[in-house]
Amino acid sequence: MSDDTMAPATTPQQAKAADGLRDRRTVLRCAAMVALAGASAPILAACGGSDDASGGGTTPSASGSSSAPSASSSASSSAPSSSAPAGGGSVLGPVSDVPVGGGKVFTDAKVVVTQPTAGQYKGFSAVCTHQGNPIGSVENGQIVCPFHQSHFSITDGSPVSGPAQTALPAVNVKVEGGNIVESA
Repeated sequence: MSDDTMAPATTPQQAKAADGLRDRRTVLRCAAMVALAGASAPILAACGGSDDASGGGTTPSASGSSSAPSASSSASSSAPSSSAPAGGGSVLGPVSDVPVGGGKVFTDAKVVVTQPTAGQYKGFSAVCTHQGNPIGSVENGQIVCPFHQSHFSITDGSPVSGPAQTALPAVNVKVEGGNIVESA
């Protein structure tokens, strides 16, 4: 007996209906795969990508994360004494927010300011050069990205440990009237 004799006989209408059913299933499967791929792409992109030194990658998402910077590392809640410094630029916060041998992340401005030695203030981008995540804090004399544990020097922004291989870009800052000001 051949396989053809074992198959049940179908009418043209049944064959057409079966083809339509397969087409709907195919469409639904494809739609489900596209939806899943679209929903998972940001999640996969946040942890994926290359570990090259270009700093390219994903930008931080607006949604929260268990490894996101804590509220204590956000911009100061105390208002700066002036909103428009005489020399131009934008006020980041009071100098008292930046301890000697440490620093402060000014989240809204995406700037981290450090004070390696008394009276010496350094500004750096608060965007990690590894994959573009926000810097979370300054701890133990190092600038820390909490996402992949890159650590940077508070003196020059150079990478100290972790996957980042490129220094944080410098940002011009100065002290003006008791405030730290980002200057052009």
